[in-house]
Amino acid sequence: MAITIERRYSRVIHPVHAVLLAGSIPLFLGAALSDAAYASTYEIQWNNFASWLLVGALFFSGFALIFLIVDLFRADRRARGIGVYGVVLLVTWLVGFFDALMHARDAWASMPAGLVLSIIATVLACVATWFGFYIPRIGRTK
Repeated sequence: MAITIERRYSRVIHPVHAVLLAGSIPLFLGAALSDAAYASTYEIQWNNFASWLLVGALFFSGFALIFLIVDLFRADRRARGIGVYGVVLLVTWLVGFFDALMHARDAWASMPAGLVLSIIATVLACVATWFGFYIPRIGRTK
C-alpha cells in the first residue's frame, strides 16, 4: 500500500516571517509621520526619529526578504504569485534604503524628497504585506 501525499493550498506563512513583514509597516509609517512633523515644525529631532525608524524598518523588511528567498528555494512552500510578492518586497526595501540615504543628508536637505520616499515606502510596505498574507503557499497533509 502506497502512501500518497496530497498537496493543498494554505494561506499560512511562517510566524516569524509574518511578524517581520507586518512589523515593517508601523516603522515605515512612523518615519513618514516623523518627516511630516519635521516639515511642519523644523525641529531636527523629528528627522533623527525618522532615520532610526527607517533603520528598524529596513532591518525588519530585510529579514522578511531573507525568509522569502528561503521560501523560493523550498518546493513545499513555493506557490504561484510569490514572485510578485518578492518584487514588491524588494522594491520596498530599496525605496527604504534610498530614503535612509536621503535622511543621512544634513538637516533640511532631506526635505521634501525624504517625506515623499517615506510615504512611498509605507504604501509599498502595505502592498507587500497584503501580498505576503494573500498568496497561498503549498502545504502538505497526510
